[in-house]
Amino acid sequence: MFTNFFYTLRKRKVPVSITEWLALIEALSMGFALSSLNTFYYLARSILVKSEAYFDQYDLAFEEYFQGIETPLELRDEVLEWLRDPVNRILLTEEEIAHIKRMNFDTLMETFELRMKEQKERHDGGDRWIGTEGTSPFGHSGINPAGIRVGGTSMSKSAIQVAMERRFRNYRNDIVLDVRHFQIALKRLRRLNRIGPEDELDLHATIDHTCKNAGDLEIIWRRGRKNAVKLLLLMDVGGSMSPYTRLCGRLFSAAHSATHFKDFKYFYFHNCIYDNLFKDIERKEPTSTMHLLRNLESDYKVIVLGDACMAREELTMKYGAIYYYDRNELPGITWLRRITDHFKHVVWLNPEDLSEWDHSTIKMVGRLFPMFELTLEGLDAAISRLIRRF
Repeated sequence: MFTNFFYTLRKRKVPVSITEWLALIEALSMGFALSSLNTFYYLARSILVKSEAYFDQYDLAFEEYFQGIETPLELRDEVLEWLRDPVNRILLTEEEIAHIKRMNFDTLMETFELRMKEQKERHDGGDRWIGTEGTSPFGHSGINPAGIRVGGTSMSKSAIQVAMERRFRNYRNDIVLDVRHFQIALKRLRRLNRIGPEDELDLHATIDHTCKNAGDLEIIWRRGRKNAVKLLLLMDVGGSMSPYTRLCGRLFSAAHSATHFKDFKYFYFHNCIYDNLFKDIERKEPTSTMHLLRNLESDYKVIVLGDACMAREELTMKYGAIYYYDRNELPGITWLRRITDHFKHVVWLNPEDLSEWDHSTIKMVGRLFPMFELTLEGLDAAISRLIRRF
């Protein structure tokens, strides 16, 4: 059942697993969809979609697969059955009833809604429905025989209409990331290695050696599995980065509160990295950039957060730093290149919209660093790059 819908979801890059699909089939077999396409839309989304980041892809897949499905005939039959009641028929002429019978269900529902919107107040005694005056043949409550509310508020939308609205399209690219999103993403950096003293019992090896010794117990110890990931976070602050202060603060909070890093270091800079990085956001506690490169191992995962947008001379010229007291002896581009040459895994997260990346310095930095948007998709791609084996 709905097997092709499964493949449509996968085609739209919704990461649906067989386990989740079987759970949906089980829910359908238990009648949780209530024989309603609308209910099925929400039921399937709650079971199959792991994150709101995929809601838009789900809507596209749902629209593609279910578009064109006819409204069940029994709903239309209910409307016509309602019209057979003499009390209801008295409100309509034979010509109007014949016209209704020729309508398809969707047109009929749209007409009901339109008339209810035109009816600003109750008109007792009116005898026209097709025109703009008179009462609705469905009564003032606005409930039609199909169970769809058409009065007071707008008619309930079908699952296809909800999917076509694509209300979640911005969740994929423009969602405001919170600390939880960053924590989940950074957690993927974990890499457990067996390091340190041999203080963990190797049960399988102990059993194996004991058996080989004809039952004479031989306990085998091994090194424990510990997370060996080290993270270096470099953040641009001030100036054009001011609008993104809260967003950058969330990333810092997520990284700082994480307990799964062997080591975590962070520093600040303004516009570009020069001779010094700073331990504080006011940039009053300098640390030599060369000292860091000499003392930090090359296996640190490096995330640089900044818009990379600056005057060209700030990036390419000696003494080009915007603050005179920086007095950079080397151009900023040289320091950036030294960072990418030293560390094996580096990414640059840019909070600017992709449409703004046509700036000359952004292009230059992008040629040195793998650059990603600071969005759900961009963050996921950046983490994937950091954990990729070269």
